[in-house]
Amino acid sequence: METEKKAFKITKREIGFVLGIVVFLLVKFLPLAELSSTVELTVGGQTCLALTLATVVFWACGVAQPGFVGLLYCALLVLFKVCVDDTGAASISATVASTFSSWTKATMWLVIGAYLIASAVKESGLGERIAYAFMLKFVRDAKSLIISIFALTFVLSLLIPHPFPRAFLILAVVSVIAESAGYGDDDRGKLGFLVFAAAAPGSMFFLTGDSTLNPLVAQYSAEAGGMSPSFVDWFLYMSVPMLVALLCTLFLGLFLFRPSKELVYDREQIVAKQAALGKLSVKEIRTIVWLIIAIALWLTVSGDYIGWVTLAIGVALPIIGEVLTPASWNAVDIKSLMFLTAAMAVGSVGGATGMNAWIADVVLPSSVPENIFLFALLVAALSMIIHMFMGSVMAVLGVCVPAFISFAAGSSVSPLAVALIVFTSINIHYILPFHNLPILIGEGKDAGGYTSKEAMRMGIPLTAVVFIVVLVEAAWFHLFGLM
Repeated sequence: METEKKAFKITKREIGFVLGIVVFLLVKFLPLAELSSTVELTVGGQTCLALTLATVVFWACGVAQPGFVGLLYCALLVLFKVCVDDTGAASISATVASTFSSWTKATMWLVIGAYLIASAVKESGLGERIAYAFMLKFVRDAKSLIISIFALTFVLSLLIPHPFPRAFLILAVVSVIAESAGYGDDDRGKLGFLVFAAAAPGSMFFLTGDSTLNPLVAQYSAEAGGMSPSFVDWFLYMSVPMLVALLCTLFLGLFLFRPSKELVYDREQIVAKQAALGKLSVKEIRTIVWLIIAIALWLTVSGDYIGWVTLAIGVALPIIGEVLTPASWNAVDIKSLMFLTAAMAVGSVGGATGMNAWIADVVLPSSVPENIFLFALLVAALSMIIHMFMGSVMAVLGVCVPAFISFAAGSSVSPLAVALIVFTSINIHYILPFHNLPILIGEGKDAGGYTSKEAMRMGIPLTAVVFIVVLVEAAWFHLFGLM
């Protein structure tokens, strides 16, 4: 009897699948156009909205791997012909061009190049060598270990342009120290959580700090007629706000996640691990040379050139210097690329069909607050509320950034400032692991060793931190004329 009950148990995936279909049908056929008298919701725009919300439900409920769901979303956009051609008729070709427009821009190729560079730093052993040297020099007790996690996240964000390999590299070193100190599962889980908690604010200092999200935000600004920030511009605009975010997260970590006993570890064990790496290898030296070239070019080029430079270096690594092998291409996560394609299609197709402008008109206030601080708080609050339901940072960016940019059109707030405030609000905040991809990736015994309880323990006070950071952003952006 018990076996039969288990056989008929309804899973979250099944509920999400049915719910997604119901959401699609409701949004598709309800008279939503009547909600706005100023902005027209076209048939294609309503279909796009229905598909987008159904896809968000699928993503949130884990109906399938996010990349597969993203591909389904793109295919359905094309099949429903949501975009129109020059004659005003529904068109497959126009929809294809808008849906997959991301592949004609540098952003997607920057992501591929960044995956290859991150793989080179990891495979060569250079990243591990840096991590061990850093820990041996600065870690003396539990407090200094936690501080070192955040500091090393910042340092490696310039060298490894993706948060996942950085976090797992740091986790490997921290795990050795925790094991040597005799920490139990609970204390290891605390330290593991902090490794991934540092990933979000640590990834936002540099344009290449998160090769998936940061260029996407920059592209949204450029597509809306705003500024396309260079590597230096991005650092100037985000350095102070993210320093505040990183320090606030660090202080919460020290207060909420400090291990139950003091850290006493065998330094000789770490020295032995470091010694096992041997002398600096030829591959590591070649990797260092390529990193110096990459950083120098990132500092001197701007716009789409950052993407093409990153791709060129990533492709050159196996050719000149033989830093990477054919197997290294496995580091390029195709699933993430498909997910990114869909997330970017939300913004591009939503703009082409008028969906974004309609959402902005219906959901947002009728006028933009003149006070920049009130504007920042409004954007942050609404973005966070939407994020709590949608879950995916990419999906929220695709929906919120174009909508808020449309809302702020004609005001003194630049598209780049809008995009960065939305990004900050949703990327450094989470309540459950699925709200933030690095937190989700690190969850579980086989990864960071923590559960959703740790995420909630940090996420609830982080809500206040978000509002502090966006207020700092508003003041800082005002100094640069962005608001």
